Amino acid sequence: MTLDSLIDKQSVLASLKAPNKKQLLQELSQALAAQVAVDHRVILETLMKREKLGSTGIGQGIAIPHGKLPSISRVYGLFARLAQPVDFDSVDGQPVDLVFVLLAPEDAGADHLKALAKISRLLRDPAVVAKLRGTDDAMGLYAILTEPAANPKSASAA
Repeated sequence: MTLDSLIDKQSVLASLKAPNKKQLLQELSQALAAQVAVDHRVILETLMKREKLGSTGIGQGIAIPHGKLPSISRVYGLFARLAQPVDFDSVDGQPVDLVFVLLAPEDAGADHLKALAKISRLLRDPAVVAKLRGTDDAMGLYAILTEPAANPKSASAA
């Protein structure tokens, strides 16, 4: 699974503005609604329900809100670089400025977990995160997220 199978150029937001976590999730839900053909309120409710279980702010200014929807047929992603960091109740208490939202079908199982793991690995790479924070246009962010070097190599050790 590569990130270009989860996101396209239209699902990268370069300078999203939101004053708080709830408004951020609302903005992200609206951006995803057209992509997945699901009402933004359903997406927001799904993301909020997951946040009640525990924050998806994984630390170091990064959050990976996610959820499952019965009405979609594949895994969808959306990446946003925020104009200003937002308090996200992250595990390390730091505000969030990089967000990758993931929506999966209700029965996705392993695909959902693989996508979460891939995104988490990518966003834990300090070089990738530095590039993302240093880029302020959507095309540049998309290129960083989908470049082969950003996608961990498959087992090629012989």
